[in-house]
Amino acid sequence: MISVAALAADVDKGRKAVDAGKSPPKTTKVAQAAKPAPKVRKAAKAKAVDTRPSFGRLAGLHQGGDALDLRSSVALVIDQDTQEILVRKNDLAVLPIASLTKLMTGLVISDANLPQTEMIAITQEDVDTEKGSTSRLAVGSFLSRGDLLHLALMSSENRAAHALGRTYPGGLNAFVKAMNDRAQALGMGSTRYVEPTGLSSRNQSSASDLAVLVGAAYNVPLLRELSTSPGIEVAVGRRTLHYNTTNRLVKSPNWDIGLQKTGYISEAGQCLVMQTKVSGRKLIMVFLDSAGKLSRIADAERVRRWVENQNARTTLVPASTSG
Repeated sequence: MISVAALAADVDKGRKAVDAGKSPPKTTKVAQAAKPAPKVRKAAKAKAVDTRPSFGRLAGLHQGGDALDLRSSVALVIDQDTQEILVRKNDLAVLPIASLTKLMTGLVISDANLPQTEMIAITQEDVDTEKGSTSRLAVGSFLSRGDLLHLALMSSENRAAHALGRTYPGGLNAFVKAMNDRAQALGMGSTRYVEPTGLSSRNQSSASDLAVLVGAAYNVPLLRELSTSPGIEVAVGRRTLHYNTTNRLVKSPNWDIGLQKTGYISEAGQCLVMQTKVSGRKLIMVFLDSAGKLSRIADAERVRRWVENQNARTTLVPASTSG
C-alpha cells in the first residue's frame, strides 16, 4: 500500500497563504486643485480558482506512462464476472476519493432500510464548512429521504449527503462508523471515511478497494437506478428545482452504464467510477486523480474503444506501476 495521501498531506502543510488583497499605498495630496480624474470602470473580480496540485501529483504518480496514455494517475478496469484485470495503473495507491464517498453513503442508507418517504430538513449543520461549496438546498428546506439519496448519487449534492448521515439512527458519528464497518466487511482494507460527502481529503481509498465498492453497490437496484438517472425535478417549498447528472456519459447512446459516481476536490483530482457493459462484457472502471473533468471521460472512452478492439479476452494492458 502506498501512503500517498500521507506524503501529500505533509507537503500540503507547508503551503503558505498568499495575500493578494493589499491596497496600493495612498498618494500624497497636493495643494492646488486638479482636474477630476475620469471615472474608471471597476473590473469584475475574477473567480478564485484552486490550482493546488492533487495528492497524486505531489507524490509523482503522473510521471509514469501507460499503454493507453491515460490522463488519470490511477486506473483499474476489471471484468465483473471473471474478476480478470484488464487495465491497472497505481491501483493500490491510497488517495482522497472526493464524492466517490457518496456510493458508500448510499450503500449504508440502503442497508438501514429507513423509510424513503420520511421528510428531512436541511439544517445549518449540513452547510459545507470544509470547502465552502454552495448548494441550492437552502437551510430550512424539507425533502424526502428518497429525494436526498437521489440528489446525492446523481448530482453529488453535498447537503443532501450530509443530511442523510446526520439523520441516521444514532447521528453522524454512528453513520461514519457504519461506513467504515461496511468497508471492512467488504475487505476494503485501505479505505477510511470521516464524513459522508467526500469534501474532506481524509476520506481515502484505493482503486482496488473502490472496485469492490462499485460491485457491492451494483447489487442494490435502488442505487443503480438513482446513480444513472439523467435528471430529476424536486419540489422544494414553492419552488421546483431541476437537477442533472454529473456524468455526461449517462446520456450517451454509446454507453450502457449500470452504476456510476463522479467526484472532485483539489486534493483528489477528477475521479470517476462506473459499472458498464462493453462488447458484451460487464466491466467495473475506476479512474482517480485525472487532470481535468473531460480527461476522466476521455480515459473511459479510451478504455471502451480498446476493449471493443480486442479479439482475445485475456489481453492485459501493461501497467506503469501497480501500487
